[in-house]
Amino acid sequence: MAVPARTCGASWPGPVRTARPWPGRGPRPCPDPRGPASGPARPLLLLLPPLLLLPLLAAPGASAYSFPQQHTMQHWARRLEQEIDGVMRIFGGVQQLREIYKDNRNLFEVQENEPQKLVEKVAGDIENLLDRKVQALKRLADAAENFQKAHRWQDNIKEEDIVYYDAKADAELDDPESEDTERGSKTSTLRLDFIEDPNFKNKVNYSYTAVQIPTDIYKGSTVILNELNWTEALENVFIENRRQDPTLLWQVFGSATGVTRYYPATPWRAPKKIDLYDVRRRPWYIQGASSPKDMVIIVDVSGSVSGLTLKLMKTSVCEMLDTLSDDDYVNVASFNEKAQPVSCFTHLVQANVRNKKVFKEAVQGMVAKGTTGYKAGFEYAFDQLQNSNITRANCNKMIMMFTDGGEDRVQDVFEKYNWPNRTVRVFTFSVGQHNYDVTPLQWMACTNKGYYFEIPSIGAIRINTQEYLDVLGRPMVLAGKDAKQVQWTNVYEDALGLGLVVTGTLPVFNLTQDGPGEKKNQLILGVMGIDVALNDIKRLTPNYTLGANGYVFAIDLNGYVLLHPNLKPQTTNFREPVTLDFLDAELENENKEEIRRSMIDGDKGHKQIRTLVKSLDERYIDEVIRNYTWVPIRSTNYSLGLVLPPYSTYYLQANLSDQILQVKLPISKLKDFEFLLPSSFESEGHVFIAPREYCKDLNASDNNTEFLKNFIELMEKVTPDSKQCNNFLLHNLILDTGITQQLVERVWRDQDLNTYSLLAVFAATDGGITRVFPNKAAEDWTENPEPFNASFYRRSLDNRGYIFKPPHQDSLLRPLELENDTVGVLVSTAVELSLGRRTLRPAVVGVKLDLEAWAEKFKVLASNRTHQDQPQKCGPSSHCEMDCEVNNEDLLCVLIDDGGFLVLSNQNHQWDQVGRFFSEVDANLMLALYNNSFYTRKESYDYQAACAPQPPGNLGAAPRGVFVPTIADFLNLAWWTSAAAWSLFQQLLYGLIYHSWFQADPAEAEGSPETRESSCVMKQTQYYFGSVNASYNAIIDCGNCSRLFHAQRLTNTNLLFVVAEKPLCSQCEAGRLLQKETHSDGPEQCELVQRPRYRRGPHICFDYNATEDTSDCGRGASFPPSLGVLVSLQLLLLLGLPPRPQPQVHSFAASRRL
Repeated sequence: MAVPARTCGASWPGPVRTARPWPGRGPRPCPDPRGPASGPARPLLLLLPPLLLLPLLAAPGASAYSFPQQHTMQHWARRLEQEIDGVMRIFGGVQQLREIYKDNRNLFEVQENEPQKLVEKVAGDIENLLDRKVQALKRLADAAENFQKAHRWQDNIKEEDIVYYDAKADAELDDPESEDTERGSKTSTLRLDFIEDPNFKNKVNYSYTAVQIPTDIYKGSTVILNELNWTEALENVFIENRRQDPTLLWQVFGSATGVTRYYPATPWRAPKKIDLYDVRRRPWYIQGASSPKDMVIIVDVSGSVSGLTLKLMKTSVCEMLDTLSDDDYVNVASFNEKAQPVSCFTHLVQANVRNKKVFKEAVQGMVAKGTTGYKAGFEYAFDQLQNSNITRANCNKMIMMFTDGGEDRVQDVFEKYNWPNRTVRVFTFSVGQHNYDVTPLQWMACTNKGYYFEIPSIGAIRINTQEYLDVLGRPMVLAGKDAKQVQWTNVYEDALGLGLVVTGTLPVFNLTQDGPGEKKNQLILGVMGIDVALNDIKRLTPNYTLGANGYVFAIDLNGYVLLHPNLKPQTTNFREPVTLDFLDAELENENKEEIRRSMIDGDKGHKQIRTLVKSLDERYIDEVIRNYTWVPIRSTNYSLGLVLPPYSTYYLQANLSDQILQVKLPISKLKDFEFLLPSSFESEGHVFIAPREYCKDLNASDNNTEFLKNFIELMEKVTPDSKQCNNFLLHNLILDTGITQQLVERVWRDQDLNTYSLLAVFAATDGGITRVFPNKAAEDWTENPEPFNASFYRRSLDNRGYIFKPPHQDSLLRPLELENDTVGVLVSTAVELSLGRRTLRPAVVGVKLDLEAWAEKFKVLASNRTHQDQPQKCGPSSHCEMDCEVNNEDLLCVLIDDGGFLVLSNQNHQWDQVGRFFSEVDANLMLALYNNSFYTRKESYDYQAACAPQPPGNLGAAPRGVFVPTIADFLNLAWWTSAAAWSLFQQLLYGLIYHSWFQADPAEAEGSPETRESSCVMKQTQYYFGSVNASYNAIIDCGNCSRLFHAQRLTNTNLLFVVAEKPLCSQCEAGRLLQKETHSDGPEQCELVQRPRYRRGPHICFDYNATEDTSDCGRGASFPPSLGVLVSLQLLLLLGLPPRPQPQVHSFAASRRL
C-alpha cells in the first residue's frame, strides 16, 4: 500500500504531508492555500495511535514510495538488536569470562561489604584521628593562657628587642615599594633554611615558627611587639606536639591583635598585589572566637550622608558581612524616615556565600535622601530579631548601625524592645569626617551592651568592622572551662597551599587580673587551630572494595559535605569556605532530604532508594538503586555515610598460592606477571594498569606507559607480601592480568575483527586492568586507565544490556576527522558473576565499532533487503515503502543514545557529527522526541565551576565614590578646614602607603589563582529516556512542512531508533533544546530563602554572663583638624614623602596590655 499523491485542494483527515515522490516522478507538494506564511510556524506535535495513523501513511493507487509502515520499522529494529547482540556474544566474551572466573575459583575469595560495620569502623577511625588533634589543641591553648598570664607588659619595648621569623620578610625585601623597605625595618628578622616536605606541599623549617602580620597593622606598635614577645614561647609547645604526633600539619595561633604565629615555619605565599590576609577574617577564627550570631545591619541613607560617606558605609557593610559564617543569620536594611530591606530578603537569612553576594550587590544601590529617622531603623531591626517563625541562630543577637551622626537617642525604642534584659547588643558606627556630636551614638552602644566605633576613612574599615567579635567573646571568656570546647569547621582552602582542610579550633582566654580582688579579665586572646587535610581523612575510607560506584561521604550540621566524590572545587578562594550542600553534590530528591536531616540530627540509619545519578562525564543520567547507611562521628559535628549499589555487596579478593608466598619470590616471577610486560602486548593485547598506590615506593606518573614501567621495575624487588605494598591491590591486579589474558586466549585471538568491522575489543576490571586487543588499537584508546574513573565502566555497571558511547564532541569544536577508520563507538556491558547465592559485577567487556563501516551496515539492516541481495528498486508502476538505504535522500534514519547524542546515521554528511547532541543535528526532530516523552530533561546547578573573569568596566576612571573637589572648593579657605578636605587627605595618604588598595580586587590582592579564573555557577542539563517504551508513529505538524517520524527503543541497549522524513523546508524551525553547560546565577535566592534547607547550629551558645562588665563600650571624639596640620600634610603630599605610620589606636588597645 502506498500513500496517494495529494492533489491541490484535496482534504486530508489530518495535517499530514504528502510523501516525497520518487525523484522525477509523481506530483510535487501543493502550495499552501493560505498563502505565504507570515512567520515561522510553531510545530504542533501529534502523538497518534498506530491504527489511526496507518490510513494516513498507506493507501493504494500511487506510483511512489510511501513512508514505511510500523511493522516494517519494528522489523528493522529487531534486525539491529540481533546484529548487536550477535557481535557482543561472539566478541564481547561475557559468557566466556564468567567461565574463566569459575575455572580460577581457587585464586580468589568472595568478601562481603557489611555497610553498618564498615561505616561504624570508618567513623571510629576518623574520630580517633581528630581526637589526637584535639589533645594537641588543648595543650596549646593551656600553654598560651599560662604564657600570657606570666608575661609582663613592656611599655618601652622596641622592634630591635624582638627576634622572630617574619614570613613575609623575603617577599618584602624583594619589593622595593614595600612598607618595611620604605621606612627601614628595625626588627631582627631570622633568615632560615627550608626543606621540601610533601606532607605540607611546601618548604618548611621544623625548628622555628613563622609570624604573619597584616599589611594594615604597624609591626612596631607596642601592642604587636608585646604580642610577639609572649607568643614566642609557643614554639617549644608546637615542636613537642609534633614529636608526639608526627602526622600533625599546620599548628596556628591567631591573635585578636591580628598576629598569626604558625608552625612549622614556611615563607608566606606572597600575593601579586597588596596582602589583605587577616587571620581574624578567616572562617576558622570567626567560628572559634564567638558563638553564632543573629545580626541586623541598618544603614543611614538620609540626605546628610555625602557621596564619600555613603561609599564608606557601603564598603563597611560589605566588610562586616565578611565577618559572618554559615552559622550566622543576617539581614541588611537602609533607613531615613522609613526603614526597608536593601534586598529581596524580608527576614534574617543564613549568612552563606550566595546570600552575602545578594546583600553586597544590593548595598551598592543605596541612595541617600530624606531625613534621619533612628526610630524607624531600630524598630525594623528589633522586629526582625523578634521574628521566631523563621530559621535563625538563636544565640547572640545584635544590631549594627552605620550613620554619619544624629541627636536622637531613641530611648523609648530601647525601653520597649530591649530593656531591662538587654538581650540585643547594639553597635554603632560613626562614618566619615564630621563635626556632629557623637554622644548619642556612644550612649546607644553603652546602654545596650555594645560598642561604639568610628570609621573616619577607608583605612579604618577593616579593623573596626571586626572588633565587635571581642565584645561577643566576653561571655565565652567568663564561662571559663565550659566554653573550652573544640569546634570543627567547614571545609575551606588552606592559605599556605595544603589544599582542602578542616580545622579544629579552641578559644584562648586572657586569665590576667588587674589586681587582687579585681574583676576577671574578659578579653579573648585569640583562637588556636590545627589543620587536618581532607586527603588524610579520605585515606581512612575504603576505596576499591566498594566498587566503582560505591563511596563514603560526610556532612556537617549545615548539610555541607566534608567528604564526597563530587566535592571538586575548580578554583581556590581563600576568603570563603567551600560550602557544597549534600543535596547539590548529588541530584536532589525527597529520600535524600530525609537522609540529610537524619544525619544532621546525629542519628543512625539505613535506607534503600531509587535515585538519579550523573555520569562521570556529566553527559548522562541513570536511574539506579542505592543503599545509604549513616552514623554520627562522635565528638564532632560531622556525620558519615556509605553508599553502595546492590551489586557491590560482594567483591573479589585475590588469594595467591601459598607456595609462592613461602619462597618469597619477587612478584615478577609470578605466573601471570609476564602478561603485564610490554613484550607480550603484540600477542596478548595492550594492558593499561590503573594508577593506584600499589606500593609506597612506586613513582606516580600521568603517562600510563611510564607508570607501568615504574611498576615493573619495582616488582623486580618486592615480594607479594611486602609490607610496603597494599597486598589487596597488588594481588587483585595480578589476578585480573591472568583472567583477562585467558579471555584473549579463548575468544579474541582467533577472531577476525575486520569481518564484523570492529576496531578493538576490550575488558576492564575492578582490579585495575584494562586490556585492549589488538595492540595497535591502544594508540587510539582515550578512556581513563583507572576503570573506576571511566564513564563507560561505571555506566555499564549501573545498566543492564549494551551501553553505546559515541566519541565526545563539543559543539564548539570542529567535527570528527574520519581518517584511517580510527573513529569508533564503544559498546560495553557488565559481566555479572553468580557464585552460590552471591552476585557481583567484577568486570566490563566490550567492542569498539568502526564508525563508517557500521554506518553502512546500519543502512542495510534498516532496509528492505533480504539476506545479501541487491537493494530493492521500485519501478514506475510498483508500490514500495521507503527504506534507510535506497531513500536516504528522503528518509532520515538515526540511532540516538539515552543522553540524546547521535550514534549512527544513514546520512553520510552527518557521520562527522556523531557524538553531538541531536538537537544540534536536527533541532526539530529532537524537540518532537522530547515533547512526546521519549526523553526527560533534568536540570541542576554546578556550584564549583570556574569561569573566566569579567572584564572590568569604566577602565581608566577614578575610583567610584571618591570625592573630587572643585576649583571653587580650592579657592575657599573654609573648605580647607572642613571634614571633606581632611577625609580626602587621609585617603591620599592611605593611597601612598598602601598602593592600589582602592583598586585591588580582593582575589588579586591575596594573590590567588582567581586572577585568572573565578568561581561561578553553571547550569547543567542532561536528558535521559522517558516513560515511553513502546513503538510510536507521530507527526510534526507544520502545514506543508509537516514531517512523519517513527521512534522505537532497541531492546537490551541504550539506543533509540528513529526514522523520519527529511524536512522539506526550514519554515518550521523550532526552538533548539540545549544540553551544554551555561553560565547561570543559580536558582533565585529570594525564593530559596523562603524554603530554607534543614540545618542545626552548634549545640553550645555563650551570649550572656551576669558578671560581664559592659563599661568598656567605646570612646571617641570628633577630630577637628588644625590648619597647621593640614598645611603640613599638603607639603608632604607635594614632596611625595609619606609620613611614618603611627600605630592604630582604638579603644581596645589599652585593654590588650599583655
